[in-house]
Amino acid sequence: MRTTLFPRHAAPAPPALPEIESTAGDAGAAAWAAEHHADVLAAVAEHGAAVVTGLGLRTVPDVVAVLAKLHLHPARETEGFAHRTPYADGVYSSAAWPPQRPMCMHHELSYAGQYPGLLCFACLEAPTSGGATALADAAAVLEALPADEVARFEEEGWILTRAYHDEIGASLSQAFGTDDAGAIDAYCRSNGIDTDWQPDGSLRTRQHRSAVVRHPVTGRRCWFNQIAFLNQWTMDPEVREFLVEEYGLDGLPFNTRYGGGDSISADTVETINRVYEAHTVRRPWRAGDLMLVDNIRTAHSRESYEGPRQVVVAMADPKRQAPPAAESGSAAS
Repeated sequence: MRTTLFPRHAAPAPPALPEIESTAGDAGAAAWAAEHHADVLAAVAEHGAAVVTGLGLRTVPDVVAVLAKLHLHPARETEGFAHRTPYADGVYSSAAWPPQRPMCMHHELSYAGQYPGLLCFACLEAPTSGGATALADAAAVLEALPADEVARFEEEGWILTRAYHDEIGASLSQAFGTDDAGAIDAYCRSNGIDTDWQPDGSLRTRQHRSAVVRHPVTGRRCWFNQIAFLNQWTMDPEVREFLVEEYGLDGLPFNTRYGGGDSISADTVETINRVYEAHTVRRPWRAGDLMLVDNIRTAHSRESYEGPRQVVVAMADPKRQAPPAAESGSAAS
């Protein structure tokens, strides 16, 4: 196994992340993964992410076999914000998102009652251009954000509001695995989500989460949320205007607020995204690549692209969401 490093595109340059070149050869990707699983997971633990090249992944069964040999057990996604096509148990397509629209930095399911500690991305077909899964170190982002904003979010946490519509975003059955109101209410009660069923049968939800958590292994404080990505000001202005006109401000598919309930300004969202950009590393996908990401330590995004792009996603090492600092104390578990 040969390991090289690719630098992040930021100034000042943060630490590099590892790229591991496999030597799968005739033995196959699964056999290589079985032999080197400890090295791969150690690289992720040390650096927050790792890319394995040369595995020759071409199909979903290839990916499933490699994940099994890495001793990873994908879990079913719940509360997704966009539709995914399920390929195998716990293995999905990338979230449905317009290819011309970048997906902002975020931590997967950081608003959910249970979220993955580890993400696995496998590229079966690389796009013609663009489409990188970019990364940013959450501890570095936290240190670079304005201290007053961090203090407020750390004290109050953040609120995510969602409105489920059949026409846009994930449907109830896609997000919760059912459209039965009783089952959805039971899930939401057990995961700290307030529900508000509308006269037309649609659902609006509200959940209060921590914005800063401590990494369960290193203890480092990490900026861990989707405050900017799921905020109204990150939407394309024309899309936001249409949605507000169609559903009203309270009926947006998703929006975020300070934990005390106040609105978050466009300037604050811009500041968060600008800090993310300054700490972002990009690496073009190559067919057959496997990327593993520590979901607490490392945020990720998806850039706009042209041509076909098939990136398979799996989520492993589930963690339970802790109450916001205002209610208890913020920590990942």
